[in-house]
Amino acid sequence: MSRREKLEALLAENPADLFLRYALALELEKEGDHGGSLDRLSELQRAEPPYVPAFFMAAQQLVKLARIAEARAALRDGIEQARQQGDAHAAGEMSELLASLGSGIV
Repeated sequence: MSRREKLEALLAENPADLFLRYALALELEKEGDHGGSLDRLSELQRAEPPYVPAFFMAAQQLVKLARIAEARAALRDGIEQARQQGDAHAAGEMSELLASLGSGIV
């Protein structure tokens, strides 16, 4: 059984587990399924509360795909969510990536 299949089986048992959903998105990226990965990361960004690591990972993937404007938008949204959730470390990491893309820190 592949890692992806294991994650899917675990998710079938506990579909609300945000970390498992995140892990599956990362596994899809490793397999080259960027559309599937970004779709799952987007779902996590819309979760209540939003899953902050999903913003950063989506932005990194978007940068690799040369979709810089979308990466900047994900980072801006992620920085805001991280600040709202009191996650200064994540906000700082995303701010650094945003600055490296030439749009400045929000």
